[in-house]
Amino acid sequence: MSVQLRPSQALRLWQQVSLAEVRGKAPDLTERQLAILLTIYLDPPPHTVRGLAEKLDVSKPVITRALDTMGALKLVSRHRDPSDRRNVLIKRTVEGALFVERFGDVVVAKSAELPL
Repeated sequence: MSVQLRPSQALRLWQQVSLAEVRGKAPDLTERQLAILLTIYLDPPPHTVRGLAEKLDVSKPVITRALDTMGALKLVSRHRDPSDRRNVLIKRTVEGALFVERFGDVVVAKSAELPL
């Protein structure tokens, strides 16, 4: 199902979701951190630092810094790949799943408030 939004509506939705996030009690993630988190939770695993860096077209240190922050918030966890110890696997957590679910609820609620 496709949703048709005018550019002004899409921007208003983005603004309203951003405002709700800033005003809320949830961790304040950067745009890059949020993109990484959503990729981890919406795309099928496995996820590696290397794979995320390629997908987002950024360096591995950029991914590592974002994962450091999100790991401290318990939104993701990292483990060495037992089959190839050079790889670091990024795992989902309960806290991260709840964060993403709540974020989706905010998007849905704010989209319902958009003027037609």
